Amino acid sequence: MTKNKTFTMIKPTAYKNNCSGKIIQKIYTGGFHIAALKVTKLTKEDAQEFYAIHKGKPFYDGLVEFMSSGPIIAAILEKDNAVADYRALIGATNPAEAAEGTIRNMCGTSIGENAVHGSDSDENAEIESNFFFSGRERF
Repeated sequence: MTKNKTFTMIKPTAYKNNCSGKIIQKIYTGGFHIAALKVTKLTKEDAQEFYAIHKGKPFYDGLVEFMSSGPIIAAILEKDNAVADYRALIGATNPAEAAEGTIRNMCGTSIGENAVHGSDSDENAEIESNFFFSGRERF
């Protein structure tokens, strides 16, 4: 395996519920290096663009409203096998089905407000990282 990157966002409810510190600690103990990190807020238009792949699906409008409802933390993570390892660390999309000790099990409140986003491929990790971070913001 080669060292690669993945992208994550701590979503508005997890941020509001002061779960960010727990999530960041899980990231570090999971062996990830944080290459970029910032607190920001998506506009409705930003959320529509970021989640454009889901446009037309029944949950799209609610997802856009939720993701633009408050601050988020965006981060680029590095590790060998980053995408797959992070997907395992965050757990199932539905927090009720997420394995004990995963981020979504710890901090998710519902399937729609599941604490974090995690890239599903190396290609999407690059696209998503570029959406949030310039070159000078990465270390």
